[in-house]
Amino acid sequence: MALTIAGSDSSSGAGLQADLKTFAAHGVYGVNALAATVAEVPGEVARFETTAPTLLSLQLDRVASSFPLSAAKTGMLGSAENVEVASRFAGQHPNVPLVVDPVVFATADARLLSEDGLAAMKSSLIPRALLVTPNRMEAEALLGKSIQTAGDLAAAPHRLYDRYGTNFLVKGGHIADGDTVTDYLWLDRETIGYSHPRLEISDTHGTGCTLSAAIAACLAKGQPLAEAVGHAIDYLAKCLESRFEWSVDGAGIAALNHFPDGVDFTRP
Repeated sequence: MALTIAGSDSSSGAGLQADLKTFAAHGVYGVNALAATVAEVPGEVARFETTAPTLLSLQLDRVASSFPLSAAKTGMLGSAENVEVASRFAGQHPNVPLVVDPVVFATADARLLSEDGLAAMKSSLIPRALLVTPNRMEAEALLGKSIQTAGDLAAAPHRLYDRYGTNFLVKGGHIADGDTVTDYLWLDRETIGYSHPRLEISDTHGTGCTLSAAIAACLAKGQPLAEAVGHAIDYLAKCLESRFEWSVDGAGIAALNHFPDGVDFTRP
């Protein structure tokens, strides 16, 4: 069983809805604790409200008392207080491997975590993680320095490990590098690169949530971390390749297909 501690997404493409679909696609029973309610669609975050820390804590307490957890992940937490709640929970369950998706910004460029929340994440949550999965902008926020080139990106996981003492997977989708995207994992004192073809997709809503959830699902099934990361990257590529696309008022919108091998959503 796997747990997601994350915000909701009214379009179901990201957040805990995407996490639960990803768990299900991997044959893993998923449970959740809602950290924030978000009114959003691909390309727009209209508004969000964070869950009261006491309520988030109660959700986690009830879930942990009733379900044998094999892995957990965090996504959008929304406030410093909720970061601390997630950190305390992780400290109380050190045998449950934790994947931290350090959500600070939405794909739509909305700020989803304040500076004090980011500080709490750096000091209390990240050191408890087995793996942290920032994109380029999040890695810059965690490092406090710019990442502009493929070389900067390749060096970032090691630099982040030196600062925080845990494994990092830095995602390469925001770095222009021809027809290839490379994600870099720092693990066991070495950098591992995972390269795959770049897809011509402008809307990547939910990709970070889906990737981190797939890693957590694989960890829940007992896979080693490097294998879990490789599988999750391949799974996300299939979700993107089989994505749903439609048009609203002439604007194209896309959504990940979280069941690329299983469910045909075209049938009524």
